Amino acid sequence: MRSPKLDPNVRALLDQIAALGLPPMETLTPAEARLAASNRDPAIMGPPQQVEHVQDISIPGPAGGIPARLYRGSAQPGRPGMVFFHGGGWVVCGLHTHDVICRAIARQAEAAVVSVDYRLAPEHQFPAAVDDAYAAVTWVADHAADLGIDPARLTVGGDSAGGNLATVVSILSRDRHGPPIACQALVYPVTDLSSLDTPSYIEFAEGCNLTRAMMLWFRGHYLAKEEDALHPHASPLRAPDLGGLPPALIVTAECDPLRDEAEAYAVRLEQAGVPVLLRRFDGMIHPFFSMSGAIPQGAQALRMVAMTVAAAHPTDC
Repeated sequence: MRSPKLDPNVRALLDQIAALGLPPMETLTPAEARLAASNRDPAIMGPPQQVEHVQDISIPGPAGGIPARLYRGSAQPGRPGMVFFHGGGWVVCGLHTHDVICRAIARQAEAAVVSVDYRLAPEHQFPAAVDDAYAAVTWVADHAADLGIDPARLTVGGDSAGGNLATVVSILSRDRHGPPIACQALVYPVTDLSSLDTPSYIEFAEGCNLTRAMMLWFRGHYLAKEEDALHPHASPLRAPDLGGLPPALIVTAECDPLRDEAEAYAVRLEQAGVPVLLRRFDGMIHPFFSMSGAIPQGAQALRMVAMTVAAAHPTDC
């Protein structure tokens, strides 16, 4: 049964998807799930926006080259920059599935966006994705001038699992005295893999696209052992200290199991003295941010992220 809180457009879209009779993701192998994720309906994602320049690149990483894609929304040097980490539960998705999102951010922010194709689980379990993410941010900061980026205006961000990686990279950069990050742009980030029993997990366990069963499937592939869920680099909500982190935009969806942990992270940041802009989109589901072609609020959230990137400075977003 569908939640009465769902936006009518979202409800209609979910009914259309249900009519296809696709198997639940948690019944698939990772390879099957990746194929399904790569076959998303382009009409739902929206048309790809034209940008000044697109280039596939390779970033040196701890296990070899990390595939990445550079988008330039403007030919002018010294533009704001973003290192973007895609969602997909650390198991599925990649550069192709989030191409529309990165193009939109680059164009609307007139920024340079580097989308990172970090290693996926279960072939590469935690902390492989974290290691790749931090290596990518360090490399982008070191090569900012070559990429057309003002190093003082670098944002990290992503959706879902990618939002998780962006939070962890921000913590690592603080703790390791790494590259300065001006801002975090987090879209329904995973912040606590140790607990799947928040009120939003209970209320939206089924029927709103992302399910509790899917999250268990993702977690089981990502973590090599159960106790890894307690590590702050897997569950940043459990980090003992969130002070000194970059200002953050946090976008949540009302009808999303991840809503409460993302909003709890916003509260923790505020308590630590970090400036936070929290925006909940009522009636929305995970992953409405990737559905701007069918859901207007997806385009609104994209615009918010792009404007955050455009406005990022060392002191605020």
